[in-house]
Amino acid sequence: MRRPSCRASAPCWPLCAAGHWTKPPASPAPTCGRRCPVWKRCSLAVADPLLSGLAPVVALDTRLLVLGSFPSVASLAAQQYYGHARNQFWPLLAALWQQPLADWPYPLRLDFVRAQGLGIWDVYARCRRPGSLDADISDAEVNDLAGLVATLPQLRLVAHNGGESARAMRITAALGVAVLRLPSTSPANASWSFERKLAAWRKAFEQAGLLR
Repeated sequence: MRRPSCRASAPCWPLCAAGHWTKPPASPAPTCGRRCPVWKRCSLAVADPLLSGLAPVVALDTRLLVLGSFPSVASLAAQQYYGHARNQFWPLLAALWQQPLADWPYPLRLDFVRAQGLGIWDVYARCRRPGSLDADISDAEVNDLAGLVATLPQLRLVAHNGGESARAMRITAALGVAVLRLPSTSPANASWSFERKLAAWRKAFEQAGLLR
């Protein structure tokens, strides 16, 4: 019986004892350079670890809550929101508020955004994900978004940072506040220029009353 394979000349992943494609610990990237469509896990495969996200950054007077999907590998390692060096979240905020936020220590950045009325959290509390791509997220558990929103009496707007986060709009749309989707600040969203992202984010900040 022929073993399944991707379109590459060599298999993407080795086989487990059951004959399924599996990913051993610390395995290299697929030889074909892309995710193999026939790859699947089985009971003998080593599962990716269940990852836990970060605590929400909010204050009683938070007026705009930005929801990402789940922290990247770099963000989890640093225990900081948007910790990847090429993520444009902090540069966008710096441009909106005319402050060198990216140069500030992380705790000072959080104090500043809270004081300005901005809250930060993610849609997913826990998930499995090899790497940082949203497309690789599995076994995701959604955060208690309704519970958090209930503690924010001045909240005016929930903004989803990117498409994966926006999948939860069916939840946030029922929370009694305005909801919109923003272009992702991820470096993977290369089709949007910084200036185009800045214009979209500026509208959201103005709508929530965060810009004077």
